[in-house]
Amino acid sequence: MSLVSDRRIILSTAFLRAVGVGMTGVLAGLYLASLDLDAASAGLVIGAGLGGSAVATLIATLSADAFGRRRFLIVMSCAGTAGLLAMLAVRELTPLVVFATLGMLNGMGRDRGAGLVVEQAILPATTTDEQRTRAYAWYNVLQDAGHALGSLLAGAPAWIGTLLAGGALAAGANATAGRLPTDERTLLAGGIAFAALLGLCGVALYLRLSPAVEAARPRERVTVTPGTRRILWRISSLFVLDSLGGGFLTASLVAWFFHERFGVDAGSLGLLFFGARVLNALSHFGAAWLARRIGLVNTMVFTHIPSSLLLATVAVAPSFPVAAVLFLLREGLVEMDVPTRQSYVIAVVRPEERTIASGVTQLVRLGAWAVGPAIAGWAMQKFSLGAPLTVAAVMKISYDLLLWMAFRKLKPPEESATPRA
Repeated sequence: MSLVSDRRIILSTAFLRAVGVGMTGVLAGLYLASLDLDAASAGLVIGAGLGGSAVATLIATLSADAFGRRRFLIVMSCAGTAGLLAMLAVRELTPLVVFATLGMLNGMGRDRGAGLVVEQAILPATTTDEQRTRAYAWYNVLQDAGHALGSLLAGAPAWIGTLLAGGALAAGANATAGRLPTDERTLLAGGIAFAALLGLCGVALYLRLSPAVEAARPRERVTVTPGTRRILWRISSLFVLDSLGGGFLTASLVAWFFHERFGVDAGSLGLLFFGARVLNALSHFGAAWLARRIGLVNTMVFTHIPSSLLLATVAVAPSFPVAAVLFLLREGLVEMDVPTRQSYVIAVVRPEERTIASGVTQLVRLGAWAVGPAIAGWAMQKFSLGAPLTVAAVMKISYDLLLWMAFRKLKPPEESATPRA
């Protein structure tokens, strides 16, 4: 029963953390715009936050099992809250970068941090091989439900501003210029602070995890087999390409794109990203169903390519309603590779290698994500607002084709009679 209870706790904490991430993904870009930062500087701050997440993920990969998985999750939650609150107390670029790094500011709008690495290593032990992808699907469904709720709550500062200022929301002259009134800036900061404090709610749940979540031999050095090293090297190299493209598409920069291109306010963006996360969540059930019929790798590739094609059309959409519809269609497909990818990576390595496999693949993704926003912000400023969307689409399609060619013959246990690597 402890494993069932542990799984429920992991699912609950993933949901709470995702609510906070969903809020900051929408609010961070608008908050940085309210400080009169240009696109390149905003991209630098967002990239620094992802860089902080990458460092935390490296620590998780190398030390979480020995340090204690439960203890690590608690420490990371507290550190993230403290860093984000400190970031809200400054306005200059340098301290913003420093505190965004320490607070692991997640401008992706999706939870992809160090906590994810440890939780993904715990989750497979609470279920069977046959139910593993379904468990990951539920994990991601609850994450995206949290992202959706967080995106909806991100509109609260705009709604409150409307009530307090009689409609002086970021939809008038100030919003068009990318500047928000001081009171609106305060409301945006309050929303980010609330999101940061949600991390402390997760701490209360982590304290209830049983000893069964810890690694079987935490103080013994795990020897990674040559087969696993080859798999991780090949798949991680491809993940760099995919994630670099994803770094061009953080929710904060996409919100910036819609705000600057079409003059969309925080309330409308909150509703848009709420709809996107709802579609993300629903797609995970489809991913688990589809994977049972055509396989994990095929599901990853053949749902991801259409989503990238839709992304390219968002960049050239003539109006916000058209762009919003294309964006939502894209979001209904783009996350179907997430539970399948997580399940596949865990399935093709030994149980004792799961934390390392989860950590290494997540680390390279975060590292590439961290580089992406700064380049995307520069491209927005140098070329056009839609340039990062087009470039990201090309990179992601290239990744999908290379992934299919490299891994279509390597099957997980439930798809093949051969043992895992």
